[in-house]
Order: sequence, then structure tokens, then C-alpha cells
Amino acid sequence: MVISMTGFGRAKSVSGTFSVNVEIKTVNHRFSEINIRMPRQLLKIEDKMKKILSQHIRRGRVEVYVSVDGEAMVSKKVLPDWKLMEEYVQFLLEAKSKFGIEGMITLQDLLNRTELLHIEESEEGNEEIEKLVLSAVEEAVMMLKQMRVAEGEELKRDLQSITAQIETNVTELQKFAPIVVQAFKDRLTKRIQEFVNGQLDETRILTEVAVFADKADINEEITRLRSHIQQFLQILDESEPIGRKLDFLVQEMNRETNTIGSKANDSNIAKKVVEIKSLLEKLKEQVQNIE
Repeated sequence: MVISMTGFGRAKSVSGTFSVNVEIKTVNHRFSEINIRMPRQLLKIEDKMKKILSQHIRRGRVEVYVSVDGEAMVSKKVLPDWKLMEEYVQFLLEAKSKFGIEGMITLQDLLNRTELLHIEESEEGNEEIEKLVLSAVEEAVMMLKQMRVAEGEELKRDLQSITAQIETNVTELQKFAPIVVQAFKDRLTKRIQEFVNGQLDETRILTEVAVFADKADINEEITRLRSHIQQFLQILDESEPIGRKLDFLVQEMNRETNTIGSKANDSNIAKKVVEIKSLLEKLKEQVQNIE
């Protein structure tokens, strides 16, 4: 089954107190890589989130964004430094007495001294939020998967179209193969006639033609190329992730095509090789998007 590695999903879970928003996007990647951005107090459920994502996403770079709106998930506590405050008040009283300063020591005098009071914040986990997040992740990844499958169907049709064009060019190549050998025989016969004044050594000609035919024979490469094309089309219907298999087959098809181009000394074959390589490049670009 062809599944694209690019997609996007969004979901929102709401309770009486909190609202959770989850966005997931995926792009091409050789392996599976999941990155999650969310409030720190939710880090303890990161593994649970990754487990949900891994059930639906086998390959690709995954970016997850989680935001929480509602009552604060951080508790605050006032921690006064009583000892320092006592010393500070004692100092003020002694200063008033020593220098004859009039006035009263007020609470505001103490509050203005930031070193006397410390506000401590502590992050608290919340089961309600955690359930909302996991629910939103599940919904978002299902939406993402639907998009990846739909795009995968488009990719499949395009891949089938490209491989059909490659097959057509391979058929043309096979037609040219025997013509190349005959053309060589004709050229060789003409050259020998020029050198020996029409007295031909038929055995020599046949030997030279046989050697050339062996070197220029592209039937084996064409057979393998056709086999790779058939395997490629069959793999498109497999249920497991197929991107790496297809990528390997495209490399093999490209290798056989290069061999054909180097063996066959013929302009028609060279033209078909260029066309096939151009189609293989398109095939490679599309395969890079498949899970």
C-alpha cells in the first residue's frame, strides 16, 4: 500500500477546565523520528504519545505541537525568609534609636525588600489534562493518516504511469538490439572490402560480428529491467511500508539502464536510454515521498 510521508492533522479536546490543542505534521525522512513540543509538566506522558504515533506512522519526520489553555498548571507558594526579616527589623529599630529617626516600621517596608520574600512555583501533573492530550493525539494522528493515505493513492497512480512509460521505452530498446549487430556487420563488411579489393574472409567477418554481438548484447539487461519493473508494480500493493524497497529497485533499474547505454553503440538506443533515465529520475523523486 502506498502511503505518503507528508501529512497534517489537528485535533482539540475540551473539558470544563482545560482546552488542549494538538497539531501533527510529517515530512520525508529516511527513518522514523518523532519530536514533541509541549508543556514540561506533560513530559511524563511523552512515551505514551510516541507509542500512539508509532502505531500509525512507521517512517518519516514527525513534529507534534501541544498547547493547553485554561487554569494554570503551576502552583505558587510564598516562602518568607523569617530569620533575615527579623534581622532587618532589628536593624531598623536600632537605627531609629541610634540616630533619633522618627517614624514607624510598616509592612510595606518589608514587602519592598525582595530578598525577604521568595515566590516558589511548582509544576503539577493533572490526570484530566493528560487524558485530554492523549485523546487529541489519537484524533490528530488519525486525521494525519487519512491525508497520507489519500496522497499515497495519487502517488501510486503517478508511479504506475511512469513505469508504463519506462516499459514502452524498454520495448523499443529490444527492437533496436538486433539492428545494432546487423549494422555493425554491414560496416565491417564494407571496411574489409575496401582493404582487400573485394576478396572477403567470411570467417573473419563472422568472428568479428560474434565478438561485437556478445559485447553489445543488451537482452540480459532488458530482461532484468523488465523484472525490476514487475517487482516494483507488485510491491505497490504490499501492506507493509514499501518506500525503501521501491528506492532500491529504482537504483537497480538505473544501473541496468546505464549498462545498456555503455554497451550499445547506437544513437537510437542512446536516445531511449536518456528517456528512461529521465523517467527513472521522476520515479526516484516520487519514491522519496513514500513511507
